[in-house]
Amino acid sequence: MIALHGVNQHYGGTQILWDLDLEIEEGSCVCVIGRNGVGKTTLLKCLMGLLPLTTGKISVSHTDFSGESPDKRAREGIGYVPQGREIFPLLTVEENLRIGLGARSDNASVIPEKIFELFPVLHEMLIRRGGDLSGGQQQQLAIARALVIDPKILILDEPNEGIQPNIVAEIGRVITYLNKTEGITVLLVEQKISFARKVGKEFRLMEKGRIVASGRMTELSDDLISQHLAV
Repeated sequence: MIALHGVNQHYGGTQILWDLDLEIEEGSCVCVIGRNGVGKTTLLKCLMGLLPLTTGKISVSHTDFSGESPDKRAREGIGYVPQGREIFPLLTVEENLRIGLGARSDNASVIPEKIFELFPVLHEMLIRRGGDLSGGQQQQLAIARALVIDPKILILDEPNEGIQPNIVAEIGRVITYLNKTEGITVLLVEQKISFARKVGKEFRLMEKGRIVASGRMTELSDDLISQHLAV
């Protein structure tokens, strides 16, 4: 479903991604792992059209998306949860969620009830401002906002960063449900190997802007972790 071929990306005068190739099958749950600074977030931003490619091609369902805008990608069913959440702190929970409705291809005007089934706490806090929520609740709101568009693909950038353990467990449950029960393709950048192993079906290991190892999650060996992830 998702394919990147020969992707290079420069930020200022520095090259971040180097001839990167990546393929994600429909219905997969793939965790991208690697040390800080290897290009994981840049990869996701390129996928969402937030950063331009220097060279290379991105396709989704065999359609070239390389030059498409972020809103076009969202309308085609790609939901994105950025690192740091980036909710709107002065808007209410409901207003944050309604922003996602603008990217739906069916022009729906009502927040899907499924959102509150997955995250009941958000229903209780609809009139509270996003900035008044805890970090974990803000992360749930960021994921919910991406789900409002009814995505076929969900991209998450370190959704557990700075989140308390009980919310981490809840996020893991939601990701697993969306992937296994609803068939949403998930691409997840994750630093916590234990979490990646719990929710992911496959891994892609990045180093210096390239994919250097990939496979089923059961193939993520201690040797690979020691070689590419140990500090």
